[in-house]
Amino acid sequence: MSAGSVPSGYEVSDPGFPTKEENYLTNSKGILSWMFTLDHKRIGMMYLVGVSVAFLVAGLLALGIRLHLLAPDGWLFNQSIFQWLAPEKAPNDIYNQVFTLHGAIMVFLFIIPSVPAALGNFLVPVMLGAKDVAFPRLNLSSFYLWVAGAVFFVMALLASGLDTGWTFYTPYSTTTDSSVILATTGAFILGFSSIFTGLNFIVTINTMRPPGMTWFRMPLFLWATYATSIIQVLATPVLGITLLLLIAERTMHIGIFDPEYNGDPVTFQHFFWFYSHPAVYIMILPAFGIISELISVHSHKRIFGYRFIAYSSIAIALLGFLVWGHHMFTAGMSQMTTIIFSALTFTVSVPSAIKVFNWLATMWKGSISLTTPMMYAISFIFLFTIGGLTGLHLGTLATDQHLHDTYFVVAHFHYVMVGGTLVAFLGGVFHWWPKMVGVMYSELGGRISAVLVFLGFNLTFLPQFVLGSRGMPRRYATYDPEFQSLHAMSTYGALLLGVGLFFALGVLIHSLLRGKRAPANPWGGATLEWNCTSPPPFYNFDRAPVVGDPYEFGDIVWDSVQERYVKIEPKREVVPETPAEQPAHAGGKDE
Repeated sequence: MSAGSVPSGYEVSDPGFPTKEENYLTNSKGILSWMFTLDHKRIGMMYLVGVSVAFLVAGLLALGIRLHLLAPDGWLFNQSIFQWLAPEKAPNDIYNQVFTLHGAIMVFLFIIPSVPAALGNFLVPVMLGAKDVAFPRLNLSSFYLWVAGAVFFVMALLASGLDTGWTFYTPYSTTTDSSVILATTGAFILGFSSIFTGLNFIVTINTMRPPGMTWFRMPLFLWATYATSIIQVLATPVLGITLLLLIAERTMHIGIFDPEYNGDPVTFQHFFWFYSHPAVYIMILPAFGIISELISVHSHKRIFGYRFIAYSSIAIALLGFLVWGHHMFTAGMSQMTTIIFSALTFTVSVPSAIKVFNWLATMWKGSISLTTPMMYAISFIFLFTIGGLTGLHLGTLATDQHLHDTYFVVAHFHYVMVGGTLVAFLGGVFHWWPKMVGVMYSELGGRISAVLVFLGFNLTFLPQFVLGSRGMPRRYATYDPEFQSLHAMSTYGALLLGVGLFFALGVLIHSLLRGKRAPANPWGGATLEWNCTSPPPFYNFDRAPVVGDPYEFGDIVWDSVQERYVKIEPKREVVPETPAEQPAHAGGKDE
């Protein structure tokens, strides 16, 4: 221990390193021990692998879309290999199916479950100082429901494909010959997985907080997870009912959404967006929680406006149910209805802005460490702010009439979902990676990946704002030659973004092979997960941790000899035991 690390009168409190038997990764062996595990950490890791595979598939499909749009008349799907693989399908049909599968897989299999199911499952009990979630078996069943939903999407791909767009808009989804029933069944099953996860977290956070952890001593990641869980439980059943009605209409020709049977397709839009706009906050609220942790820990400074950030998470969850109509300004709603939805849309931006301002205030005069997680967090603030500000144009009635269904909407959506959720997810993975797997990664490699992702993302989607403002419609497989230069720029940016994401994956895989052992607290965090070993023991803690302020860093110091952060506490004075007095002899000393 270096002389200047620990002040006099204090001693180090450090859990050290786990033994092989204490490590949750090696506590039991064999694939069956993973398949039937009830350990929340292993379930979280299985989710992490699953959603990463889904993201890889959806990302490759996105690259295919961008390569096809490299030329005005289409390029990739016009190649002879696709004519050989699918001779009965025209290039534009292939484009439509790839486009639909990209959106459906990315939204339902990656973005919605990524942070809550993967990082949330791993972190929530550890942040609470608990041994597991409230319902471990329900937790495992939610994972297998996610797997079952993914299987149905694969079956849809291998059957006749899917070309409805990820929104399944009627009446086309009730009349197309593609695999709508398989895909909607998969989305229905995924809804149950989402509900089970949300229900588990609500009960866990309500009933398993340790003594001393009041609501306003919880980490902000738990606040964000709690707010997300409320949306999952309340909004997801609406999507499930809507998809069941769609399946019923396709199979039994009941007149619900299809005008041919006296149905109303706009009703589908109301049902779908009543879920799907709150679903936007299922995607982004957990990302807010990650960024709150990253900004505070890597600025080594107490979070600014803790209560405002906590309350804003709940406000976003509640207001998110009231703004679905801004997706439908051109659908023929009454003038008064559109004005109300426009006003509510501006209102929901307030709690999001509160978070951004409080993060910037936290960084102000902080001791900022430009670690990999912090670079992703700074990228998030920049990208999400662009996404939020461009949303104002889409919430304004006059400008939305021109921008609706153009590439401006595509760019806005991706700045919020990819520049927001994906970048925060990557920051969270790099932040908690040493805790999850017990090894450190290359900081240089991680920083390079953050720069590549940031540059590639902006090069991909900034040109799309210009495309949309010039009137380029979205979802088109071909376009006028005047748009080619901007499309080409977007395609080259997508390739650079792909390089950055594969580089990040390489950094993490390399750490598993060559990374040095991770200490319990590599970043100097104050929440409870940093009080157990890296990786955590099977039951997380040998004894119940002492609950403190999750954003108080005064008792955490850098040990320059061991190159890690340690927690210090006042030395306790050891009082020696006094020897028991010998019993006096009754007869005196002469006896």
